[in-house]
Amino acid sequence: MTDHATNIRLLAINDLTVARGDRRLFAGLKAQLAQGEAMALTGANGAGKTSLLRVIAGMIRPVSGEVRFENETGPLEADAARSEGLHLLAHLDGLKPGRTAREELDFWARWMGGEGDLSRAIETFSLSPLMDLEVRKLSAGQRRRLALARLLAAPRKLWLLDEPMAPLDAAMRARFAEVMKAHLAEGGLILAAVHDPLPMTTGSLDLGAGR
Repeated sequence: MTDHATNIRLLAINDLTVARGDRRLFAGLKAQLAQGEAMALTGANGAGKTSLLRVIAGMIRPVSGEVRFENETGPLEADAARSEGLHLLAHLDGLKPGRTAREELDFWARWMGGEGDLSRAIETFSLSPLMDLEVRKLSAGQRRRLALARLLAAPRKLWLLDEPMAPLDAAMRARFAEVMKAHLAEGGLILAAVHDPLPMTTGSLDLGAGR
């Protein structure tokens, strides 16, 4: 439905100030990301890249400022937009080591109300030989591929990605680049914290050298 929170068309960050403990990470931050756009979030270690993603996802409260989500008719209720319209793929994969890869992907698809094609997610990230293995037996790159598969198993408009390609080999980086391009072509939005450039045309939001 066009007025549903899953149909995020704009992410707006207005005069955002974020601190960690007594240390201010950044102040007065402004940015906008519209559907079909990707933005690379850059800055030194400790500049606040991960914290900004967590603020947008509603996991950290900012000191001041606003994070706003909009669809084609105007602002969305923030909690609904976050719970129904975005993925946060953190630096840590957040996978249960005792589950099999199949159990883990099935769980996340159900938990996030997935209406995606699990077989497509498995095929895209070359997971078929891994599905009956426990997560603890997977390599770092295999775990990241399993985490990335959530993006297709439970489609959502806004992807918040924290160093998404770090453990991937060159072939899988190229494949995930195609996944991201397809997501943008379908009206998705991507904000990715990175050290290396994303393999596509992006905007840039630089948090600087940190404090």
